[in-house]
Amino acid sequence: MSRTYETFVERLHELADLGHAQGLMSWDQETYMPPRGAAMRARAMGTLAGLYHERLTAPELVALVADLKDAELTGDAAVNVREIDRQQSRSLKLPKELVVELSQTESLGHEAWIGAREKSDFALFQPWLEKIVALKKQVAERVGYEGAMYNALLDEYEPYARAEEIAPVFAQLKAQLVPLVEQITATGLYPARGVLDQEYPIEQQELLGQQVLADMGFDMEAGRLDLAVHPFCAGTSRDDVRLTTRYSADWLPGSLFGTIHEGGHGLYEQGLPADASGTPAGASVSLGIHESQSRLWENMVGRSKAFWTHYLPKLRALFPQQLSAVDLDAFYAAVNQVEPSLIRVEADEVTYNLHILLRFELECDLIEGQVAVAELPEAWNERMEQYLGIRPPDDALGVLQDTHWSCGLLGYFPTYTLGNLYAAQFFYQAHQDLPDLEAQIAQGALGPLKDWLNEKIHARGARATASELVEEVTGAKLSADYFIDYLWEKFGSLYGLSR
Repeated sequence: MSRTYETFVERLHELADLGHAQGLMSWDQETYMPPRGAAMRARAMGTLAGLYHERLTAPELVALVADLKDAELTGDAAVNVREIDRQQSRSLKLPKELVVELSQTESLGHEAWIGAREKSDFALFQPWLEKIVALKKQVAERVGYEGAMYNALLDEYEPYARAEEIAPVFAQLKAQLVPLVEQITATGLYPARGVLDQEYPIEQQELLGQQVLADMGFDMEAGRLDLAVHPFCAGTSRDDVRLTTRYSADWLPGSLFGTIHEGGHGLYEQGLPADASGTPAGASVSLGIHESQSRLWENMVGRSKAFWTHYLPKLRALFPQQLSAVDLDAFYAAVNQVEPSLIRVEADEVTYNLHILLRFELECDLIEGQVAVAELPEAWNERMEQYLGIRPPDDALGVLQDTHWSCGLLGYFPTYTLGNLYAAQFFYQAHQDLPDLEAQIAQGALGPLKDWLNEKIHARGARATASELVEEVTGAKLSADYFIDYLWEKFGSLYGLSR
């Protein structure tokens, strides 16, 4: 390999080191940082963001990329140059002052969101969100876009995706989901009541979550599990993956499925190619592909009847008083209860994407100027009532429930629904390649599925785009049909519905 490319990789590793520091500081802010540390943390995060931007757009790296673009590169070298050129082209259009201001505003805005959420008062967060939206519009104008302005923000999280392409798919989902929710609700069946809403001591919940993570194959020598207000996975590197969860003593699914969900993210991070660590080729493909891993483990595995064939006896041993009279069919129905709810991260598989549609639509309206920040609480409540038939009683359970906007993550939410679509298509293919997959899961053997995901998805890094990866793994382009068919097969059977 040429000395030019070797120097280029050295610069990439420096960028990775800065990103590692940013990731750790962000994780610490969510977990262990004392409240009075917010101001200094905002300044430090702003400084790191500025340094990263300076290094990415430095004349030396710009020249290296220009030289390497003209070379006939293959393999990871071609991927690395392509992706850095893409990131660099975007960043060169953003002045350092805007990058620093946005980082500091997001850090302080996040602290304001925490306070507003605690007091259920959107007005406390409103001025910060107004500033964040204004800054993100500046970003969109500077980096440029085709079609909707929102595309400039979406592209940061789901490269090459466009709102104009996503909207029709989401509309197709909504057309299926709203009546399905109505049919399920009309049955009047709520099998989780009296089963999952009992008193479940947190100490035993922690033991269960740690056991499932270990069985999934999450390596605690290269990761850890902590508490946070909003569960997340922070993968600073494949050998340092931070998971967080939260517990409720009177609602078992929150921590259990939250831990499995973040564990799915963690397995992806730990499964990325070691030989490409610290370079774009060794990174994840997109947030949608990342989300496919968490949703696949949380729902398609963790809420399957096969999974609970193995784990219900273990759960019953931890909570004999609560579960001694609950059989497998009853528990399987309980963990798959469909009930319109206020909180996205606690939503069931059927209603979850309606939460995302609401946020996607509001984000598009915000960026296009069709909804003002001050109008968000009412707009949010109206759409919740329209899509799910319920209305939030306050801001904490409504417009303030998610951390994303306080962190400037506009354009992020669509990746959740894309993740569900990817997951269904991947899981269908896993069954084709592993004909005894259900039997393996029922025996508690989760390793074969992890190995399949490692080989087919994780170890590929970013060597293919999301759309290319889906077609490579499944032999077909992304389609909503796999997910819709999955929902009807599972929940039609559980609730006695015919399609």
